[in-house]
Amino acid sequence: MKIIQADYTYIDGQFKKGYAVAFEKKIVLVAPIDEIVQKYSKAEHIETKPNSVLYPGFINTHVHLEFSANKTTLNYGSFLPWLYSVIENRETLVNSCDTQMALGACNEMLESGVTTFGAISSLGLDLQACIQAPQRVVFFNELIGSNPQSVDALYQDFLQRFKASSQHQDNLVSAGIAIHSPYSLHPIVLKKALLLAKEYKSVVSAHLLESPAEREWLESSTGEFKEFFEKFFNQRSAITTIDAFISAFDGYPTHFTHCVQANDKELKKLSVQGHSVAHCPRSNRLLGCGRLAIEKLIENKLSFSVATDGLSSNTSLSLFDELRSALMLHHLGDIHVLANLLIDSVTITAGEILGLDIGQIKEGYEADLAVITLPEKPTQEEDIALWTILHTQKVNQLYIQGEQHV
Repeated sequence: MKIIQADYTYIDGQFKKGYAVAFEKKIVLVAPIDEIVQKYSKAEHIETKPNSVLYPGFINTHVHLEFSANKTTLNYGSFLPWLYSVIENRETLVNSCDTQMALGACNEMLESGVTTFGAISSLGLDLQACIQAPQRVVFFNELIGSNPQSVDALYQDFLQRFKASSQHQDNLVSAGIAIHSPYSLHPIVLKKALLLAKEYKSVVSAHLLESPAEREWLESSTGEFKEFFEKFFNQRSAITTIDAFISAFDGYPTHFTHCVQANDKELKKLSVQGHSVAHCPRSNRLLGCGRLAIEKLIENKLSFSVATDGLSSNTSLSLFDELRSALMLHHLGDIHVLANLLIDSVTITAGEILGLDIGQIKEGYEADLAVITLPEKPTQEEDIALWTILHTQKVNQLYIQGEQHV
């Protein structure tokens, strides 16, 4: 048994003073410090620095490890030039990202307090890194393929990867399913994948309405995507509509990524169906996709997480870098309210999205804990979330399943 106490503890979305946490692999008790010390007098007591805050381990719901070799290879500024550069350099980048490089990316997340992440994997080559990483991983096996002649082979490959990733629960890896996008997966295969998800009760992720070009293609089979699909796939029209794609997920809550170009009607439908959104502000900026209006997510009571995406469209996998970007991007509304909402998006909300007992300092939940230290004592408690985002580069201490990793 271990006991940890900080100046402030993040409990139920609030910063509470005078509390401590007793834990083994799971959290055993959350209570005032005197009560815990009296009950577990022989437990190991963990010291924290002055002005410290104890958080649940942070959660990055959407990251691509397979492109971690990218620095200046890919083209930024607009979605289609970036996509062409991905296709041109895909083999080189993937082959350059070995297990050690992927583990380095996992370690970067670890230093920013990430104890759980969702790995979107299109080839399965990053599975070994996820097995070796100390974090808890939802391994989202990605499914792609719009050509009816090749979808069966692609689905069989996906199925093999899904089954391979299902065998590592002891290494904190669980299998999820990622649908690439509405423009890149045939509706028949999507239906099969969702039936598989229901059978295995797997978490599902899907890219949706990331760029203006995607919206134009799905609505009218015109725009920048037209040349792209004719060139690579001999395809002259979209294989589905926006509404048909979203409706395919009815009754199965799904984590949709980006949604920058979703309109009010679509956001409302996502909310009604219990879906959620992964918001990746730096990726959206670098690929010229626009700003996700999170005020509309809030208005529609649509849950969202903040996530880094991968190094194919970002400069770091630091969750604090991402939170700072989100804080500066969304200028509407009170900055303190936004800061608290952003902290919630990578803890409580993200844990609920992934369906795991994580993201909260709560009895019975996993003992995944992060300690950060503020530069000075807050003059008012409503500043703590804001100061956390503005001033934290790396966490001071980090525990996963009760074991210290930072």
